[in-house]
Amino acid sequence: MPKDNEHQDKKPRAPDCLKCVYFKVTWEPAFPRSCAVFGIKSRNLPSLEVLSATGRHCPSFQPKEGF
Repeated sequence: MPKDNEHQDKKPRAPDCLKCVYFKVTWEPAFPRSCAVFGIKSRNLPSLEVLSATGRHCPSFQPKEGF
């Protein structure tokens, strides 16, 4: 019988911002990635910034057509 902590090792991955309709590329070399929903501009993917700030994965991820 599996122990409770054995299932905790499989953590869900953060959404892939590159496949999200809200992801934008900026003209700012210091902050090239952006999220239209949260108004985030970052060097990292916005979903990682959301995870870092809230401890949860991005709730606004919407896949682009074809993904």
